[in-house]
This record gives sequence, C-alpha cells and structure tokens, in this order.
Amino acid sequence: MMQGYVNKNYEATLLVVVRNHDKLKSVNAVIDTGFTGFLSLPSKIITELDLPWSYRDRGTLGDGSEVLFDIYDAVAIWDGQARDIEVNAAETDPLIGMSLLRGYRLQIDTIEGGLVVITDLSDIANN
Repeated sequence: MMQGYVNKNYEATLLVVVRNHDKLKSVNAVIDTGFTGFLSLPSKIITELDLPWSYRDRGTLGDGSEVLFDIYDAVAIWDGQARDIEVNAAETDPLIGMSLLRGYRLQIDTIEGGLVVITDLSDIANN
C-alpha cells in the first residue's frame, strides 16, 4: 500500500522515487487518470537523472490536440519494488498515469490534505 495526499489545488499526489543506475530522485507527482502512460517528467529532471532516450510517440492532450513526446527509460520504486517504466518528457508538473496504476486500487479523500491510498489489487484478493 502507498499513501499520498490531496494538495491545495485538490489534486491527488504521491511521492515517487525515480532511478537510473545510481542516480535517484524523489518526485511529488499528480495522479492523472486521463494520462495513459506511466510517468511524465520535465526535461530538467530527465537530464538530471541522465535517463536514456528510447523513442518518440504521439499523444493526445486533454484539449484534443496531438503532440509528440520523447520517451525515456527509467526505474520507479513502486509499492516498495523496482519497476521498469517509460517516462514521457513534458514541461508540466510530474504526472502519474494509468499504466503505473494498473493492477492497483486508487482511493481519494477529496478534501484539501485528504488521504490518497493506492493498494495492490492482488493484496485485496488475498484477504
């Protein structure tokens, strides 16, 4: 189980550790259920971690416009485990997408400072 909080803008947030070999960075990311990728990070953090470029992909933004994203390889510490993920370069606040949340339950107490709980669905099924 992982826990985060709802910020003053009523965004559900979670601290995620991103790694590339011996370089680590803790990132406070907003959960975006409209984002189908794993994680987005601004280029400054991608450069700081020296993430390897993988490919370029087309994506559709919330306003319907299409953009090209550079995709990088990284490792996220997710639910206490190292997990290979793809990172979309985007000059916005870091975002957690639905691919990272796959197989998990997301619960949000939608008040400022409210609790965000992410639980592995296999843990729920075994109880």
